[in-house]
Amino acid sequence: MNIKQPRAHLLTRGIDALFFNLYDAFRFVIKFFTEVLRPPYEFKEIIRQCYEVGFKSLPLITLTGFITGLVFTKQSRPSLAEFGATSWLPSLVAIAIVRALAPLITALIAAGKVGSNIGAELGSMRVTEQIDAMEVSAVNPFKFLVVSRVLATTIMIPILMFYTGMVGMLGSFLNVYNNEATSFVSFFEQAFEKISFLDIFSSLIKGIVFGFTIGIVGCYQGYNASKGTEGVGKAANASVVISMFLIFIEEILIVQISNSMR
Repeated sequence: MNIKQPRAHLLTRGIDALFFNLYDAFRFVIKFFTEVLRPPYEFKEIIRQCYEVGFKSLPLITLTGFITGLVFTKQSRPSLAEFGATSWLPSLVAIAIVRALAPLITALIAAGKVGSNIGAELGSMRVTEQIDAMEVSAVNPFKFLVVSRVLATTIMIPILMFYTGMVGMLGSFLNVYNNEATSFVSFFEQAFEKISFLDIFSSLIKGIVFGFTIGIVGCYQGYNASKGTEGVGKAANASVVISMFLIFIEEILIVQISNSMR
């Protein structure tokens, strides 16, 4: 009688699975950089995905950015008023929005809306064997589905980030104007007096890195989904959770690097 021997693990089942997943993710990223430089280029699909990622996110981004600028200004006013420094409010808000709030809020909103959508869309295509059908019909599904979406998020998230900053500053201006009757020109002159090129450049780098992270995580989770409809839900959920976790880690690293250069 043959007795099945328990499968040996290098460390434990969970730790081994973690390292295997990290290896698969690394190969997925390397494959993206290989495919993105290789023709043919799916320009129409990239433009369509830019529309899906950028234009369709505008209403939510606009509302969130405006409320962020308005509330941050309203909450900061009492603290500055205690020291008679309400005139510093435009500069304070501009520094906070440009350096931190605009990139982070845009990325988190996009991770929830765009990342989950990508994970669910590709996951449903995987479990319904549409991706396998594309391979049979001589279409490169990785280039058409993954490369186009990652490029779209990498391009559009920085643009949405600057838009969020602009809308946030507008919300802040309305609050300042309502309390101090500061003119539009005077407000923005004071606001950008303390903003340097390094602040704008570091925010741009954040937008690019965050956009790439959202796209590649959503595509990886959806492209490798399994177990039917349950797998689609898990792919969408994992896309959001992992993207947000990585965004916070990247935020810390970029802030440390930019502060050392400042």
